[in-house]
Amino acid sequence: MSGSGSQANPYVVSAEVTCDEVRGCLSAGPGVDYDAVGGVIGAQVSAQPGNNLTLGPDGLYVPTGSATVNTGCGLNGDGSGGSPLAVAVGSWPYGCDPAVAGGVVVCDAGGVLRGEPRGQINYFQISETRAYADLAVPSGDTTVDTFTLDITNPDPCRSAFVLVEREVDVDFVLPAGAGAAYGHDGDDMFYTRNTGSSTITDAHTQTTKVYRHSAALAPGAGATVSLPVTMSRGSGGATYNRIQVFIRAVLISL
Repeated sequence: MSGSGSQANPYVVSAEVTCDEVRGCLSAGPGVDYDAVGGVIGAQVSAQPGNNLTLGPDGLYVPTGSATVNTGCGLNGDGSGGSPLAVAVGSWPYGCDPAVAGGVVVCDAGGVLRGEPRGQINYFQISETRAYADLAVPSGDTTVDTFTLDITNPDPCRSAFVLVEREVDVDFVLPAGAGAAYGHDGDDMFYTRNTGSSTITDAHTQTTKVYRHSAALAPGAGATVSLPVTMSRGSGGATYNRIQVFIRAVLISL
């Protein structure tokens, strides 16, 4: 220690530590080799054959021939300083921005590269026929029966766009001068009238509607497609004895 302790001549404490005293405080770690006697620190290379490293003034690289590199698929370069390994990519041939519209590639738990999940198209259908005891056709819009189809989006990743097709066929019995109509969920689709002099038995026509049920049915989510069959304009003793329906749903997840 030197100095008098004044502001102009403060105390100064100095010490010298030898290399031997410091070396005992250091130790090797993962990927690091340490010689406690000589004080040399270096990279620790695996003892497996073919694992080699080269250290140069511009950093660390794997020289040609020092490691086995399979560039048959997905990689370019040989790992040398002049030809480093790089992912082999193609050119983007679309007008949209790949940062916005491009897909992704990830590593799974086993270290395998995976692309985005495959798209799916799934299909559901029911066909049902119900008989009735010659029930009177109502004069105003009335729901006479309802049919349903339960659907589930089986895609675990993506929402599904759901298209639905519904068909209805009703058998009417029409005495002379009688008339009747039926529809899908209040939308009249078919009307007929007997202009003859004798009864028409089981007059029928099959009608179809196609529409979007869901813009985005969530992954694993379920929904019920309903088909209320309505009747109206019943006159002259018109009755019905059968309703047949088809409900078909297409789930598209892309």
